[in-house]
Amino acid sequence: MPKLKPTLRQLRVFEAVADELSFTRASEKLHLSQPAVSIQVKQLEEGVGLPLFEHMSRRISLTEAGRIMYRCSQTIRSVLEDAGEQIDELRGIQRGRLDVTVATTASYFASRILAQFASHYPQIAVSLDVTNREGLLQQLESNLCDVVIMGEPPQGKNLDYKPIMENPLVIIAAPQHSLAGKKNIPTEKLGEQGFVFREAGSGTRAAIIRFLEKKGIEIRITMEMTSNEAIKQTVQAGLGLGIVSRHTVELELETGQLVELDVRHFPLRRYWYLVRRADKQLSPVAQRFETFVLDSENH
Repeated sequence: MPKLKPTLRQLRVFEAVADELSFTRASEKLHLSQPAVSIQVKQLEEGVGLPLFEHMSRRISLTEAGRIMYRCSQTIRSVLEDAGEQIDELRGIQRGRLDVTVATTASYFASRILAQFASHYPQIAVSLDVTNREGLLQQLESNLCDVVIMGEPPQGKNLDYKPIMENPLVIIAAPQHSLAGKKNIPTEKLGEQGFVFREAGSGTRAAIIRFLEKKGIEIRITMEMTSNEAIKQTVQAGLGLGIVSRHTVELELETGQLVELDVRHFPLRRYWYLVRRADKQLSPVAQRFETFVLDSENH
């Protein structure tokens, strides 16, 4: 019967192939030759006693054994990284790794916070991933990151969260729009306009729709975009109104490329939160980052 004694190198190579679903891309990612990657995976499969990948024409996918091994590999690697970071704590947090995932909209200010943190702790490796609300919740559920910066967290998910910054949602329009310059526009007027919205799965979109439904207002979504930059450009071209975080349009409002409409009940007052799993033991590096973010002098 095979004895499973994987090396950390085998696990790292296996995870890369599983993430990329390609031996070629994994070898490029790891800066290894493709034969070296194949050998490491083959040795791991011999230890498991079952194939970890299914080869179909030019594509590969994880087998059931591969999926089990992938979950276990992530746990093993996470434990070893936590051990390393706790040892770094004994050295005064001079080294370590921080994995942060942020909502797409939050990336406008989160990158600045991370840059400030990195300047204080230059020996800490910082990883930033940007995704929508669904992606954030998936990463939290899978324990793939240390902390998340997002809008209002969902209830009943065993999460620990703290507000860190206001996140006002504003209605933007092209300067030549018929509502530009008008004062105290009734909220009901929004039902007469076409809107450019983020894709389904966006936290901003969900919050806006919930608010308008409570007001009995149904708006017409004429276009969907996967980024705030695309929304800004489309609105600037006069193809509809947009509702975005004010953080994302500060420059365009200042330069007059876009205008903020004066609509009743707007801006919507929301907050950004620093979120983590309640059952997660934060590494010393992540604890230091949490303290850094919550210090209002840093942002």
